[in-house]
This record gives sequence, structure tokens and C-alpha cells, in this order.
Amino acid sequence: MSEANELGFVPLARAHIDDLMAIELEAYPEPWTRGMFEDELRSRCSRFFVVLHNDAIVGYGGYWLVLDEAHITSVTIRKADRGRGWGRRLINYLLEHAQAEGVKTASLEVRQTNTPAQSLYRSLGFQQVGLRKGYYPQSGEDAVVMMKEMVPSDARSGEPV
Repeated sequence: MSEANELGFVPLARAHIDDLMAIELEAYPEPWTRGMFEDELRSRCSRFFVVLHNDAIVGYGGYWLVLDEAHITSVTIRKADRGRGWGRRLINYLLEHAQAEGVKTASLEVRQTNTPAQSLYRSLGFQQVGLRKGYYPQSGEDAVVMMKEMVPSDARSGEPV
């Protein structure tokens, strides 16, 4: 079995938050707070998952289910484990989970300077649909808004999302 196949995805639990905070602080110049992760646990529209490899937390991600849209709120793999395709696996997992809930579109924001992430999202069928000026409050950096039309599951012919 390859490394990528050994990944597991479990729903976020309060016990995960300390590990997520450590990854968050290394990954982002404007990290989420502990309270933001706790909000994910309380929100009825949140679908948030932890990525496990050999029982260690290596990443996390989630989306908000808003009517028929999955708004992806976070996709994060810890720095030491980037470049293994695990971010792609996580996004595909989120999209498949959302598709099972009947979403028609998926959306997200990504830093304008995060070109590797934008490239990954484009390779998964996302297209830039807008720009949010000054979206990130501390840096004032713009966010690229990206969307993907979801293919209905009966029309997919077994193809991955």
C-alpha cells in the first residue's frame, strides 16, 4: 500500500484542536484562532475533517454547506508533509463528501500570492471568478475567488470529482 493510500479522514473533535493549532501557526501568516476551530464544531453548516497518517494528524480541511454550495474554508497540510499529494487527496475527499450532500458548486478563497495552491485548485477544475480586495486584514492581501461546478453523481461515469 502506498503512503497516500494510508491516509484517513475523521470528523474534527475538540481533542484535535491543539494539534491543529500547531499546524495552523506554522502554515499561515494570519492563522485561525482556537475559537474559530471550536466554532466549526458548533456550526450546523460546518463539515470539518482531520487528516491522519499512521495515527498522526498531518492536516485538516473543511467546508460550509450553504444551500447547494460547498464553501471550502480550509485546506491545510503540515509543512513537513507537503508535496506528497495529500492536499489533493484532502480536497477530493471534501468534494466527494459535499457531492454526496447534493452540492452544485464549490467555492473558496486563496491568497493571491499562493500560486501553488491556485495551480492545484485549477487542476481540480476550479476557475477564478473574482478577486476580494484586501481580504486578509493583517496583510491587506487580496484573495482570489475560485469556483467549481460539480458534476451530478449520476452523470459522472465513475470519474473522480
